[in-house]
Amino acid sequence: MSLDSSAGEFGSAAMKKSRVRVLLVGAAGRMGKTIVDFAKDDPNIEIVAQCDLGDTIAPAMKNCDVAIDFSHADAIEEICRAALQFRQFRKPLLIGTTGHSRAQRQVIERAAQSVPIVFAPNFSIGVNALFALTHNAAEILGHEFDVEIIETHHRMKKDAPSGTAKTLAEILKKARKIDNEIPTQSIREGDVVGDHTVVFADPGERVELTHRASSREIFARGALRAAEWIVGKPPGLYSMQDVLGL
Repeated sequence: MSLDSSAGEFGSAAMKKSRVRVLLVGAAGRMGKTIVDFAKDDPNIEIVAQCDLGDTIAPAMKNCDVAIDFSHADAIEEICRAALQFRQFRKPLLIGTTGHSRAQRQVIERAAQSVPIVFAPNFSIGVNALFALTHNAAEILGHEFDVEIIETHHRMKKDAPSGTAKTLAEILKKARKIDNEIPTQSIREGDVVGDHTVVFADPGERVELTHRASSREIFARGALRAAEWIVGKPPGLYSMQDVLGL
């Protein structure tokens, strides 16, 4: 883990004019490496600390403006605990990790009462447009159309369905005002970054909404955009929809 403690405490006038200092948790993972590479060319972002499995998070949290988590769901309690140690500075969190249990989600919700948190299953701008389009299509097409979600990811992805697919399912259930589970097909093969399709089917016609990710840079770009946005926000649980104003 590398640290840079040269910058002043959060809230100073000098900090507001400088780059956003980021603590990256899960830096050695696929998304972590992509964020590190992408941040090198972002004039508004500085990765000041990187943590991975076995590293203590709290010391690094002290010297950042925002923490980005792309590690593992099981790390969320330690991450939230570290952020709450510095709640007087409102150390924001961006949580991009998926596969949290109900208890772990409750940890996030409780922490959001004291610090601002962006909790998103997918930081891609295109995917968040898919969320909005899915809601609109569900309302327009109504209950007459059968609906299904198909998602494909690389073979190393552990959680299934993906967090994005679960969010799509919740959007469909809310739009249709139903409690029934939405049929979801999860495929794990090759090195697919992430494909998501929502299918609306009726006898004689079929509507498909699809987003295909060909590079992890889209998630890195969205995460860094959210990191800039969340600094200075009041405590609360925010989504990428909030970041984009959708």
